[in-house]
Amino acid sequence: MSHGARVIRTGVSSGGAAAPPAATASSSAGSDAELMDGAYFRSCAGMLKVAQMISLLVAFISVNNSPWTDHSAYSYFQIVTMCDLVMILFFYIIHIFRIYRKLTCVSWPLAEFLHYLIGTILLLIASIIAASKSYNLTGLLAGATFGFLATILCVLSIWSSYKVSCIMQSSDDSV
Repeated sequence: MSHGARVIRTGVSSGGAAAPPAATASSSAGSDAELMDGAYFRSCAGMLKVAQMISLLVAFISVNNSPWTDHSAYSYFQIVTMCDLVMILFFYIIHIFRIYRKLTCVSWPLAEFLHYLIGTILLLIASIIAASKSYNLTGLLAGATFGFLATILCVLSIWSSYKVSCIMQSSDDSV
């Protein structure tokens, strides 16, 4: 079962002589021994997760600090935003610390795709309910607006993970 594209480092480059075996072993061991994946911080997926977490946190704080008119609708909104925030943070930590390399029994791309699919649907429903019950209260309206923003960002994550899955699958079939 393939878990993504792999780069196999050989001792011979296409334009020169073979590298010494000690240099090749130390450079590949150094990349595996790093605790954190610094490139994920600057990647598009990493920045998208940070933007999702910030928008969900702002939505939660906006609704939490507003006077409520319908407690069940806003409680649902708060539960959905916090659960979604915690799960996005969970997947962010998994990518940052490269936990997916150690726990190969879980299909991480599928788990993340399903999380985004279910979380986005629940977040869209919660944002619609919050917007319809806001009654022109600015804090509640801001929470619903940031909920919609987080929904759009989650849809972008779904699209990008599906696109990557299709590309990875088609390239695996040709190998």
